[in-house]
Amino acid sequence: MNNNKLINSPQGRLTTLSASFKDVLKMGQRYVQLLDQLAETTDAKEMLAATTQLAELDLQNDLVDFPRHYQAADYYLIFMGRLLEKHGIDAVQITENSQRQFIARIEPIADSDSFKFQINEDGEAAFTEQGEQEPLFYLDLANRFFQFNNQALVNYFIVRALKKHTDLELRDAVKPLIAFAQELAADLDFTINLGILNTDNAERFALARPDLDLTVIDRLFVATAENDYMLMNLPHNNGAELVLDQGIKLDIAFDPDDYSQQWFFAVQDPESRVSFFDTLLHYNLIRQWYLNNRDELAVRSDKLVVATAAAAESFDQPTEVFQPNGEQAVEEDGDPDDHE
Repeated sequence: MNNNKLINSPQGRLTTLSASFKDVLKMGQRYVQLLDQLAETTDAKEMLAATTQLAELDLQNDLVDFPRHYQAADYYLIFMGRLLEKHGIDAVQITENSQRQFIARIEPIADSDSFKFQINEDGEAAFTEQGEQEPLFYLDLANRFFQFNNQALVNYFIVRALKKHTDLELRDAVKPLIAFAQELAADLDFTINLGILNTDNAERFALARPDLDLTVIDRLFVATAENDYMLMNLPHNNGAELVLDQGIKLDIAFDPDDYSQQWFFAVQDPESRVSFFDTLLHYNLIRQWYLNNRDELAVRSDKLVVATAAAAESFDQPTEVFQPNGEQAVEEDGDPDDHE
């Protein structure tokens, strides 16, 4: 009797079925152990290990159906909730919906939108708003990498959510997301990229386009006429600085020593608490100027979204009030009386 006949015989089928049950029972024991570990441990490394293994666990069997279980995206969300819980943060509420999927709602905007992870073929998970499918950040457990999506942050919070919520509510909604990233870095040595949420004065937020039409800055100058803020030229004619309140300044500039002349935003805050995202959220002048000229001003959102200076640099202080492009040219070319 050859092997095929043996497998297809009643005896062979029973043996195969028995082996399948044994495999499923063994897998079930491992599955329960990992579930308990993720649900009960207070150690961040054990949370990460359980989540990674649960997400990779193959529970398929040709002969035996494994009992109801969650999907990889659910374990990611539970991991996020457990890590936040470990640090005493309860602003992210995780519940199970009618499709038996875990979803997250964030205080104080929990009544508006829900979020869940969506995982691609490479194992990178996107924390995605379920209305317009905006991926607010990306999480890669295998490579211990976390990155915010600048474009989605603007689309969701600045363009849409600000129509339904106050800037202070949205500021509070962003806090647990930032805290999650910082906890990944502190507890698990993740590489994190906060993007436009970074408050470090040394950060440069590169524009998606390499160059910038100076008429865009002229438009900001015109808009400041109706506000109490002042726009100043940078000394090397490499951009402008908007002087806000409480000592906060927003630069739109390029490094004069960099041959590429890549334009970027930089925020100067005496207390290092204000990000570029915050300037969009709290200052209507900046928000309207940015959105009206977004094609030119959009901040890069790829893997190199933030161009960090090799060392902290301080720009020379502006020495003159900003003048629109035409008036600048008159002053730079010579005596104003020589021009008509």
